[in-house]
Amino acid sequence: MNTLAEQIEALATALPEGESLSAKALLHLGTREAVDQALSRLVKRKKLIRAARGLYVCPVTSRFGTRPPAAAKVVEALASQTGEAIVASGAAAANALGLTTQVPVKEVYLTSGRGRTLKLGKHQVELRHAPAWQTVLPQSKAGQVVRALTWLGKLGAPSAVSMLQQKLAPTEIQELLGLRRQLPSWMAQEISRMAPRG
Repeated sequence: MNTLAEQIEALATALPEGESLSAKALLHLGTREAVDQALSRLVKRKKLIRAARGLYVCPVTSRFGTRPPAAAKVVEALASQTGEAIVASGAAAANALGLTTQVPVKEVYLTSGRGRTLKLGKHQVELRHAPAWQTVLPQSKAGQVVRALTWLGKLGAPSAVSMLQQKLAPTEIQELLGLRRQLPSWMAQEISRMAPRG
């Protein structure tokens, strides 16, 4: 019969990269104290990484050695497990849209949930709580534009909007225009400049 730690390790290694385990989700295997002890042993043996309080991920093993899972995959899995909207920061969005060549040094995501830091080996990923309007349309370019404009601010927005008007598809512009009621007045005004004339 497998030990509790072996059962947890088997469950963890069967998960896709970045998918996390929590002690609460393992209570069908034993008491909370026993589960916590087994998780702690697995972390000490480097079979699991403690990403945050009560949150564990499995390291990825390849022919090049062992590494923590990719931050983007951990964040994506966390969003799907918790139901939070988690999106790349405004600086990352501005870079992805070609509005800045500045590459963010620190990996930061905005979340509709509570702010926290994930530790993936030596790599730290910051999840910052943000208002709902900043996390709108997580998978859409229109949502990315909102986050980029937030980061650029009132002074940087006019030139960014002029550039984006040339880059965005008409459907993306319409999606963006549809968001105006949720946005701060200064941003809604800037985005309104993209509305078709006539």
